[in-house]
Amino acid sequence: MPVYTQHAPDPHTWYSLAAQAERSAGVVSSHPAMSSCSRVALVTGANKGVGFAIARALCRLFSGDVVLTARDEARGRAAVQQLQAEGLSPRLHQLDITDLQSIRALRDFLRREYGGLDVLVNNAAIYMENPKVVDTTPFHIKAEVTMKTNFDGTRDVCTELLPLMRPRGRVVNVSSMESLRALKSCSPELQQKFRSETITEEELVGLMKKFVEDTKKGVHQKEGWPSTAYGVTKIGVTVLSRIQARHLSEQRGGDKILLNACCPGWVRTDMAGPNATKSPEEGAETPVYLALLPPDAEGPHGQFVVEKRVEQW
Repeated sequence: MPVYTQHAPDPHTWYSLAAQAERSAGVVSSHPAMSSCSRVALVTGANKGVGFAIARALCRLFSGDVVLTARDEARGRAAVQQLQAEGLSPRLHQLDITDLQSIRALRDFLRREYGGLDVLVNNAAIYMENPKVVDTTPFHIKAEVTMKTNFDGTRDVCTELLPLMRPRGRVVNVSSMESLRALKSCSPELQQKFRSETITEEELVGLMKKFVEDTKKGVHQKEGWPSTAYGVTKIGVTVLSRIQARHLSEQRGGDKILLNACCPGWVRTDMAGPNATKSPEEGAETPVYLALLPPDAEGPHGQFVVEKRVEQW
């Protein structure tokens, strides 16, 4: 697999390249509301933080409709109103990624109104390990709850929505550098499994379940796991992305769908706190770059991307 390490141009450049390629390919660029002809991008967990910044950037740069999702519909409406006040026109759909019924309602909405999906940004996640917050929640509870959202929820969204991806679609799974740090803190045996080019989704799911079970038994460190639930769940997201990209190449290679994991960086959000080095807008740059890779791009695909560069996994 080729490795792409060059710096990316500004997203505006990617957008103009994409628009030119679409025009030459005869792709419809206008986006009448609620039309199956319309292109559509979807961002999960988009009512605040990096997700909101990604949605805002896509509203400005993506040639089509942008659907913002939020677990709390009222907060989602407030985010939409803020973007509308800026002259943008996002759509809103409620989504709780821990609720399969909610995911399937979103899937049916996309099928009905658009007939498919062009860009999927899986951003929704939780973080329960802020050292500055006094929290007496047992570690095994944090592990179980974090896994249910960050890994299981993201996987369920992909299971339901990846079949809707249209040719030249783009999928971005927002992971974290914590996944790489956590990986390096795993036992050599676990590292080998997570770095394997042939690991299956079933094997990965089994490992994620084992981590949670090991925390319940109080043996996770003895079993080679790091003491970060968030980091382990993001290992899951990064490895899942590698597996999904492999499947897309094998099953839909001609469709030129590109799927990657990425890290937005240390961003000033509710999750990371006010001392982080990046603004949400800066954190959105790499996810948006991957979401707007031009139609003729051959990569990156199946990679972990940081600061628009491929990071060795």
